[in-house]
Amino acid sequence: MKVAFERAHKAQFGFVDRSKDLVIEAVSVEAVGGGARFKEKLHKTRQRKLPAPAQRTRFFSGGKWQRAKVYLRAALIPGDKIKGPAIVVEPHQTVVVETGWQAELTARDHLLLKRVHKLARARAIGTHADPVMLEVFNNLFMSIAEQMGVALQNTAYSVNIKERLDFSCAVFNGDGSLVANAPHMPVHLGSMDRAVETVIRENKGKIRPGDAYAINAPYNGGTHLPDITVCTPVFDRSKILFWVASRGHHADIGGISPGSMSPNATTIEQEGIYIDNFKLIDRGRFREKELYALLTGGKYPARNPLQNVNDIKAQIAANEMGVRELHKMVRAFTLPVVRAYMRHVQDNAAESVRRVIDRLHDSAFTVATDQGNKITVRIAVDKDRREATVDFTGTSPQQPSNFNAPEPVTRAAVLYVFRVMVDDDIPMNGGCLRPIRIVIPKRSLLSPEFPAAVVAGNVETSQEVTNCLFGALDAMAAAQGTMNNLNFGNAQYQYYETICSGSPAGPGFPGTDAVHTHMTNTRLTDPEVLEFRYPVLLEDFHIRKNSGGRGRWKAGDGIRRTIRFLEKMECTILSGHRRVPPFGLTGGGDGQIGENWVRRKDGRMERLQGSDATVIDAGEAIIIQTPTAGGYGKLVS
Repeated sequence: MKVAFERAHKAQFGFVDRSKDLVIEAVSVEAVGGGARFKEKLHKTRQRKLPAPAQRTRFFSGGKWQRAKVYLRAALIPGDKIKGPAIVVEPHQTVVVETGWQAELTARDHLLLKRVHKLARARAIGTHADPVMLEVFNNLFMSIAEQMGVALQNTAYSVNIKERLDFSCAVFNGDGSLVANAPHMPVHLGSMDRAVETVIRENKGKIRPGDAYAINAPYNGGTHLPDITVCTPVFDRSKILFWVASRGHHADIGGISPGSMSPNATTIEQEGIYIDNFKLIDRGRFREKELYALLTGGKYPARNPLQNVNDIKAQIAANEMGVRELHKMVRAFTLPVVRAYMRHVQDNAAESVRRVIDRLHDSAFTVATDQGNKITVRIAVDKDRREATVDFTGTSPQQPSNFNAPEPVTRAAVLYVFRVMVDDDIPMNGGCLRPIRIVIPKRSLLSPEFPAAVVAGNVETSQEVTNCLFGALDAMAAAQGTMNNLNFGNAQYQYYETICSGSPAGPGFPGTDAVHTHMTNTRLTDPEVLEFRYPVLLEDFHIRKNSGGRGRWKAGDGIRRTIRFLEKMECTILSGHRRVPPFGLTGGGDGQIGENWVRRKDGRMERLQGSDATVIDAGEAIIIQTPTAGGYGKLVS
């Protein structure tokens, strides 16, 4: 049993911890038998000349018409053998015997089909770009990332990853460039390659089979500290072939408030534990003791390191799924073919984005934020080279708040927007950015320097950048422009959620009510799970009818959400567009601003700022009314 358990654990997680005692938690016994006995009648078999076929016909198979004899089952006896192509007709079914197969009537009067001639192997797949195989590999690579996501969801510990699906998984080539991802979190996916590149760069010559690494450092490939990325190399003996990675938003990673997303943080240290290129697994040994020491050793340590460790184990398991599936792909298609198609899918993505650039013209746009900052973008199109420059010069400088967005976040927004503009069904990958030059001023809101706080930059500023880009492209009006990041917790519980609103309208299409948009792609925790896992009651959650921006094409409607606390909790909110309404385009109306309230025990309603922190007592409630997206086009009377 121990050997079987360790084998299963190694297959699932990629490591075995023999220092821990094994606990047999449950034993089940299954007894089979005792039913009615059944014995099939055996017939004598004999070789004879087959009876004349009932008729002759033809059927289409193997790319051509096949001439076939038709036999009636009633005319056959045990021992008869019929070589294909042929057809056997029974009262309730017709059996087609293909070329290379044989049908035999056995002693039990079963019609048994066997292949008697070896199947001719199809022409080997070459390394040149075949349009059909390109589509196959597009979906194969995405499928691997999707399977990783399923493994992560199934093995995760926290509500945030298991229920809200706040995670992303992706496949990378040997140098760390993104090949394919599942349709998870855009803000994760467009920035994960920077984390993989950091691990490759800082461990050059030291990476061994069985190793895995963790990183959340925003200044070294991460986004914000709650997002921990686990990176695993895919080896062929001693050579690294590919990489797989999974990024999960951990419900708490320390910092000055539960949930690690305090609006009052002004330095990265106040936002939690900084993980920069930490070796999680050393040649198959999970470094659990060292990981606990890291999570509990900072000035503001993680509040629930057990939850962190268990979610990281789930990320390791997800990566192991990716490793297995990539090895399976190599066995099926050979290494040169897989490597070639990794390049081909990126080349195809680059060409798809160039076709988008062919339709664009020079443009510019600016959005204002609630904090008094501005994000400015200029898109310059070079028609001859089929390239575009996306220049954020003019954006506000680095701020003393935590709304600074690390460079990978802005890069992720650019990648997402241009991928959305592509009509073809292609995986979002590094090829999408080849025709695009991104210019971000140093020490700006979009490229802060250590030790600036960044937690809101990942979730809030990323949405503003996305709106600004879509505005410049005249592709759609502003979405709500915020993730409405709600955190609450104490020493025992920590919870985080992002809250949906309506999607924006664009040329020829209206918005949709109550959905997550753009850089967030999570779902809200089911009420039953929320109330079972935390001492809260979801008192009200409804769509606010006719709240979306008006226009020829109307934006989707927003929501109102009320959570009543059954226990005293610290609560923080990081949100935007509580002062500045999301914009409409080409005559479309702006959306509505959002509101945050606390309902105190005495019934008094206390308004919270867009970024605020408070303590909520048992019996009190937090109320979030989301901003709504903008409409598109003048309303036609």
